[in-house]
Amino acid sequence: MKNLTITVDDEVLEWARIEAARRGTSVSRMVGDFMAEMQQRQDAYQRAYLAWRSDERRWQAPGLAEPAARSPAPPAPRSNAKAARQP
Repeated sequence: MKNLTITVDDEVLEWARIEAARRGTSVSRMVGDFMAEMQQRQDAYQRAYLAWRSDERRWQAPGLAEPAARSPAPPAPRSNAKAARQP
């Protein structure tokens, strides 16, 4: 493991010390756990994004009609004949 030096506000450090004591751990361990959790979340997000992109590519595979060609066009806006007659 490597050491890391960080700078935090006094109030943040006081909170971190109290929170670490409440959890039965050290501030150092708490910061390390936080960073590891953030890394895992980022990795999970990246995997989900890549899976989504993979699914999107399969959905638009060659030979399939374009999405716009499969769905009907939206109806044309209706004109308001009464409003057009008023001066």
